[in-house]
Amino acid sequence: MKASDLRVKTQDELKDELMGLHKEQFNLRFQKASGQLENTTRARQVRRDIARIKTILHQMQAVS
Repeated sequence: MKASDLRVKTQDELKDELMGLHKEQFNLRFQKASGQLENTTRARQVRRDIARIKTILHQMQAVS
């Protein structure tokens, strides 16, 4: 997910996306702990997407 795609979204859309990513991250942690995680790079992608969304939300709040 690109930052330019995220900047077009509203704060509510970003918060919904963030909540979904947190749920996915939770499920990925359980899969990793039980040895069922096949795509190990997805955990890294999710973590970075969360950081990206949080950064954009913070920037939006700073401007407002």
